[in-house]
Amino acid sequence: MKIFVESILFAAFACLWHDPATAAGKFFCCNDATGKQTCGDILPQACYGRAYREVGENGMIVRHIEAPLTPEQRAQLAAEEAQHRALEEQRKEQQRKDDALLATYSAENDIELMREASLADARKAISNAEGRISEFRARRRKFEAEAAAYQGKGNPPPEIQKGLDDADQEIQLQEEVIAARKNEVAIIREKYDRDLQRYRDIKRQQEQSSARPSSAPTSTAPAPAGAVR
Repeated sequence: MKIFVESILFAAFACLWHDPATAAGKFFCCNDATGKQTCGDILPQACYGRAYREVGENGMIVRHIEAPLTPEQRAQLAAEEAQHRALEEQRKEQQRKDDALLATYSAENDIELMREASLADARKAISNAEGRISEFRARRRKFEAEAAAYQGKGNPPPEIQKGLDDADQEIQLQEEVIAARKNEVAIIREKYDRDLQRYRDIKRQQEQSSARPSSAPTSTAPAPAGAVR
């Protein structure tokens, strides 16, 4: 089919080649807005913004030039390229995290040990805060007893009320510490759960990759002497 088309083009330009002024030049052809083929020794105006073909001196098509992209096509192409870049960045970031994970842990047991070490710090902080709450509750009961001695005798001394207020503030502070540390415990557990799952996934992928048969050709051992070939 290609040879047939090129033969038609050769015949169509035969009369032009008899003209010494154009015989040595190239031609440019396209299908105009009506579908009619238009050619010229320079790109015809009807071909502007359209796909066209460059025809050599021998009537053979030298190259095809695609039509320029429309604004919509350019926008779509830009969006696809941006999505591709974003996916590539995500892939690189995941690879960086995976490399760091493998550099940090050499076995699943390492993850469990670090989880317990991190949880131990948070649990110790919770225990300390609970101890402080017990201490200031005992102190508050002392001030409550002193304040009770003034019932019916007027307001207690300012230092007693200050002792009650200070105890209340300290108890509230330690309760906030406990809430924050309990939230930290949940975050630690979630983090190490993710690390453990990802570590297992990476190791599984590595095992599957190493288990795939090699594409390299296997050598055939020579047949023993006397064997039938």
